[in-house]
Amino acid sequence: MKLSDIQPGSRATVVLVKDQSSPDPIANRLRDLGFVAGEPVSLVALGPFGADPLLVQVGFTRFALRRSEAARIEVQLAEA
Repeated sequence: MKLSDIQPGSRATVVLVKDQSSPDPIANRLRDLGFVAGEPVSLVALGPFGADPLLVQVGFTRFALRRSEAARIEVQLAEA
């Protein structure tokens, strides 16, 4: 499932960040920010207009990501 598809308040674990080209500077930047396999992530809130950007927390840090950027991040929902 993509990070852009989960509901606000949901917790998940990063599986991978997809590259769309070689090299892919956006995917590399997401990895540099901490979106790496095994890292816990949660969707905190959606933006006011068209639900863009998304407020995402990875570890103890929050980031505003465009929906297109969050769609590159594959996650697995956490058990309830």
